[in-house]
Parts: sequence; structure tokens; C-alpha cells
Amino acid sequence: MSKTGIHGAGMAAVPLLALIFGGKMSSGIMLPILSIADIFAVWHYNRHAQWSHLGKLFPFAAIGVGLGTYVGHYIDDQSFRLIMGVIIIGSLVIMLWMEKSNKKSIPQSIWFAAVLGIAGGFTTMVGNLAGTVMALYLLSMRLPKNEYIGTAAWFFMIINLFKIPFHIFFWETINWNTFRFDLLTIPSVAVGAFLGIAIVKKIPEDKYRWFIIGMTVVSALLLFV
Repeated sequence: MSKTGIHGAGMAAVPLLALIFGGKMSSGIMLPILSIADIFAVWHYNRHAQWSHLGKLFPFAAIGVGLGTYVGHYIDDQSFRLIMGVIIIGSLVIMLWMEKSNKKSIPQSIWFAAVLGIAGGFTTMVGNLAGTVMALYLLSMRLPKNEYIGTAAWFFMIINLFKIPFHIFFWETINWNTFRFDLLTIPSVAVGAFLGIAIVKKIPEDKYRWFIIGMTVVSALLLFV
């Protein structure tokens, strides 16, 4: 559901998997599941993607993935969550300030794309939690509902595929056994994807932006629980 527009819905899966498998291993187990969901999202929303924004983000997101891979060897799960929570809360404050003041200079700056791109790459590597960071960037670009979802869908499909070798060869959190487990989730992932599409259609364009902002706040707060 989170991949097809119901931002924040996937937050519940992250702590549940971490509780069972541990933080680092759960991120590797979760990654193929997310990649499967990405396919559904891109299939439905691909024509709405805004590649000008993606071109700015990808180089910095790749740097963030590299940093996340390195740092992941040296900090514990609780530190992961604290770092991500601080990044997201700080970015959220900036976004809300821009929302009230209608400032547009920061979002258009390459530094804005750099900071959120690196933060997105880092958080997606250490915890598959970059959805909130990307929501902040894409909402700041003031994209309409379908363009927001389509751009996010392509971003995550490409960056998640980019992460897979790091999980296989550096963290060793993806192997044949975990992949077989992930394949069992395909039917439920499909159900969730189509539920997300159906629900998003019911949300008016002018309400969707504030729906995402609200879910972003909830998602950020959950990182501190």
C-alpha cells in the first residue's frame, strides 16, 4: 500500500521484521519485498514520473547508500533509528516552514537535493525508511498526486535494485533462504498494491498533500518509539 500512494503504511512492517530477525538482517529480508512492490507501483504510475527531479537525486542517493553500507558495520539498531528520526524531523520543520511562507528558493537549490538525496540513500540502506525523506523532497517540489507517486515509484525501484549487491556481498543479509521467504509474500504484496491504488483514487487532489504531511509526521514520531 505504501508503494502505491499510502505513504507510511509500510512503517509497521519495519519494526515487526526487526523484532523477529534483528535490524540489519531484517533490512535485507525486507528489500526484495519492497522491490516486488516497486514493480507494481511503476507499472501503474510510470507515465507520471518527473525525471528532472530524479536526475538530481540519484547521484546523491548513491552516495548515501555507500555511507549507509559503511556506517552500518559500526552502529547499533537504536542508533540507526535515532539518526533517521533526527534527519526526518529536521527536514519536516524545513518543509512546513516553506509550506507556510511559500518559499521556493531552498527546494530549487542543488544543496536541497544533495542533503535529502544523501539522507534518503543513507536511511534506505540502514533501515528501508527513506519513504519519509523522499516525501519531504517531492512535496517540496509541489508535485500533483499522481506525479508524486510516479516519481517516488521510479526512484525507489532503481535505488532498491542498486542496494541489492551491497546486501548480498557486504552485509550478507540476502541469500537463497531469505529470497525464498520473500517470494512467498508476492500474493499479499499484490493485494496491498491494488488496495493502495484504490484508496488513493478516493483521496481528493487538494487533500492528498496534507494526508502525506500527516503520515510523514506520524512516521517520524514512530522512529523514536
